[in-house]
Amino acid sequence: MHVGVLGQQGRVVAKTVAEPLGLEQGFKHPPAEAKPWVFWYWMNAAVSKEGVRADLVAMKQAGIGGAYLMPINDTTSPPLYKPVVRQLTPVWWSMVAYAMKVADSLGLQLAMHDCDGFAVAGGPWITPALSMQKVTWSRVDVGGGRRVEMSLPRPQAFENYYEDIAVLAFPTPASWEQSTRDVIPVVTTSSGADAQFLVKADSKESFKSEDSGWIQYTFDQPFTCRTIVIHSVNNYQSQRLLVETSDDGVRFNIVSRLLPPRHGWQDGDAPVTHTIPAVTARYFRFVYDKAGSEPGAEDLDAAKWKPSLKINGIVLSARPAIGGYEGKTGEVWRVSPAMTSLQLPDSLCVPLNVVVDLSSLVDAAGHLVWNAPAGHWTVVRIGHTSTGHTNATGGGGKGLECDKFNPQAVKLQFDNWFGEAFRQVGPVLATRVLKIFHVDSWECGSQNWSPVFRSEFKRRRGYDLLRWLPAMAGMPIGSADSSEKFLHDVRQTITELLHDNFYMTMAALAHAKGCSFSAESVAPTMTSDGMLHFSAVDIPMGEFWLRSPTHDKPNDMLDAISGGHIYGKPIIQAEAFTELREAWDESPAMLKPLQDRNYALGINRMVFHVFMHNPWMDRKPGMTLGGVGTFLQRDQTWWSSAKAWVDYTQRCQWLLQQGSPVADIAVFSGEELPRRAVLPERLVSTLPGLFGAERVNAEKLRLENSETPTTKIPNGVTRSANMADPADWLDPLHGYAFDSFNPDALLRLAKVQDGRVVFPGGASYALLVLPAAYPLSPDPSKMSMAVVQRLLELVKEGATVMIDSTLDHAAMNILLDNAGELGKGRIIKGPFVASSLYPLHIAPDLLAGEYGLVMSHPDVATGNPAGIVYTHRSAPGLDIYFVSNQSNIPLSLELSLRVTGREPEIWDPVTGDIGVATAWDDTNGRTLLRAYMAAHGSFFYCPAETCQSPWSFWVFKEGAEVCLEDPHRALDSAF
Repeated sequence: MHVGVLGQQGRVVAKTVAEPLGLEQGFKHPPAEAKPWVFWYWMNAAVSKEGVRADLVAMKQAGIGGAYLMPINDTTSPPLYKPVVRQLTPVWWSMVAYAMKVADSLGLQLAMHDCDGFAVAGGPWITPALSMQKVTWSRVDVGGGRRVEMSLPRPQAFENYYEDIAVLAFPTPASWEQSTRDVIPVVTTSSGADAQFLVKADSKESFKSEDSGWIQYTFDQPFTCRTIVIHSVNNYQSQRLLVETSDDGVRFNIVSRLLPPRHGWQDGDAPVTHTIPAVTARYFRFVYDKAGSEPGAEDLDAAKWKPSLKINGIVLSARPAIGGYEGKTGEVWRVSPAMTSLQLPDSLCVPLNVVVDLSSLVDAAGHLVWNAPAGHWTVVRIGHTSTGHTNATGGGGKGLECDKFNPQAVKLQFDNWFGEAFRQVGPVLATRVLKIFHVDSWECGSQNWSPVFRSEFKRRRGYDLLRWLPAMAGMPIGSADSSEKFLHDVRQTITELLHDNFYMTMAALAHAKGCSFSAESVAPTMTSDGMLHFSAVDIPMGEFWLRSPTHDKPNDMLDAISGGHIYGKPIIQAEAFTELREAWDESPAMLKPLQDRNYALGINRMVFHVFMHNPWMDRKPGMTLGGVGTFLQRDQTWWSSAKAWVDYTQRCQWLLQQGSPVADIAVFSGEELPRRAVLPERLVSTLPGLFGAERVNAEKLRLENSETPTTKIPNGVTRSANMADPADWLDPLHGYAFDSFNPDALLRLAKVQDGRVVFPGGASYALLVLPAAYPLSPDPSKMSMAVVQRLLELVKEGATVMIDSTLDHAAMNILLDNAGELGKGRIIKGPFVASSLYPLHIAPDLLAGEYGLVMSHPDVATGNPAGIVYTHRSAPGLDIYFVSNQSNIPLSLELSLRVTGREPEIWDPVTGDIGVATAWDDTNGRTLLRAYMAAHGSFFYCPAETCQSPWSFWVFKEGAEVCLEDPHRALDSAF
């Protein structure tokens, strides 16, 4: 291959470089790995051979590469289709075998999930003892100085399963017993509604209000409160009440405002414990006012919805507690700020050395016989039970979710579903057709115990957790800081066990079957590092939704993309176009901009959601997924013309799978747990210059959420209007792409080469950023010394690290104290206010602007016009840019690319055409192109190869004006 290079006198000099094998051939005739897949749901045990064959033939004709076979839901009464083909029955297995035979005959591949339904890994073979486990506990207070004989109350249990872990006792003041479970206040409300039920245990009633107002507890005698427990079901307003107190019921003083934890959509009905400054009063008032509410987010799910109050119970207690402990123990996916000694003084914490182990004094029935020393004692019975979660979307294969920390339970799950498929179908056929093992959406909550947990904790953390266990029940041990450290160790152990004992086990089992392993995100439902598990997965998968902002998953996307990049995964998939309420107006022309936007993020293979199996040959569409999904199936009105769109998809994905992703910035996700990749809107305060003043101001207004506006998208779904919309964050850093990286990748994998931090698989970064605090990382300055030392080592080896200087902690200060040049690298104090990274000698990767703008100012980051997104892939001798116009109007642009020395070609994925372009290489080492882009148009810039093209994509050289020809055909012209 020959490319044009400008010599010293401006003349083009021929230069020969190695030609990437088959690049043009793969573009013209994309191979199997470039083809999109589909989720193929078999619904309600309604399956027919005729429908199976028709489905697979339609996939083949459209250019689909394979299907994720996903049975879902049980048979109905009466059945939708006869004969019934219920999961796990012989007739069902015979239908699976038939599907594989037909797929084999057509050259299609299949994938299967790891259980019936799509979430997550359960079945009827999982007994309660092998199911997901959680810590459960009960507490009694007893007087000492006597022989105590009593039956300890059994903690709450599910699935009729409970096992003791330990019985512990420690001295506490008798005054700590006081709570509204025993001292009953009179409950009144500003509206006059009866809310006395709020003090009752396990109340199923709810107090609701659309308007501002208050709930008041009135006591006969002054009541001392240190802890408030709110019971509600996924209601944001109930967790941000303003707490006021009064001695006379007239003049009230503000005590504090409750702080909602960050939480995901599966937060459920777990209560939230809030610690407040100790206060004694007769009147406690809880004021509701939506002013100051946050807009919703993936990690603040309840705030997405219409702001209103719905609350089931308010419990006041004199007993000190670890605020937000329900999330800090890993029982649910939540993030709350760590407690400090100002909020929880040492005097309110139980010294570790006074905790007594009474386990040997308790029989199997929970009967305690103990010669208690003098004093007042709290006795805690701590055990574990099943979480009760099932693979709820399953049918005949529905059952309890397997224990994700116990490899034996994990192997049992794999063997009874995916392994059984090989036995039922036959290993020869299954090995030929069944090529991917998959773990889909994590929809079974979190777990924080297992029979293996105590031994694993000791092995990994270096100490026994026994006497720390009361902290799992929210009781502070030692000090606020030591309690928080212990609970962080619990979450760290959960994170590691999830990776090592579930994902690594599943990966090994899948590979033994000759299968690749694909998986979606575990956040925000399972306590975890949202990127770590992708190190065990061959094909990371994100998830994006169409016209469904309340259900969209932008953080899932960045978890998969960043996780895939730092762990060197060449294929990164997306569950594509899932939709909350199908409107039947969807078409490829509508879908293309969203598809292109996610290509620009880093996705390079789509798995379309959803291709529903239709058992009927005479009904259209025949079967839907209850309105969820964009229906990309044989009975869609435009399916016979879908090949043009699938061809476009194949061409894009072939090129996007070449080389390695190019990004200049890597953002540290911090050491808080749970943790996720960092969203762009969370970086505005750290990189304000790159975002620009307009974005900084707009983000300030969005977060103020003045008057808490709402909107309806889709029709009938009311949601917060100020939620961050991914469509508003196109190319947010104006020519600089970024990924996130986690502690695991930093400590194990990061190296420095030529001043860039590199990871296996080719991802490399010129700048590491340690951002300021943001919602999922409320105190990022609390770094471990291992992380600090590794960062210092990287800097000395040549890395550039930028640290937001608002951070303040002993370990962090070691880094800040070394700001400036250090070894071969440097540490920079942020926030970063420059409009580009030119001061760090890092030019923007792509700049776009109106004619004359980029050409006149090639060395200034002017910001890309609204609607332009891009991604860049590279390998030795190869650079590929994908550029998409997200706007619905044509754009005439100048593009400045950070590559030089190659005669550019423009590859059109819509038509498959390749056009030779004329290059202009300026003194700053950039390629400048003049481009006309159709509305929603897209193209690839690639290195020149010998080819003949039916059209030319004109650019300019030395400022010459030329006539531009639009090479694009709109996708909808084929439909």
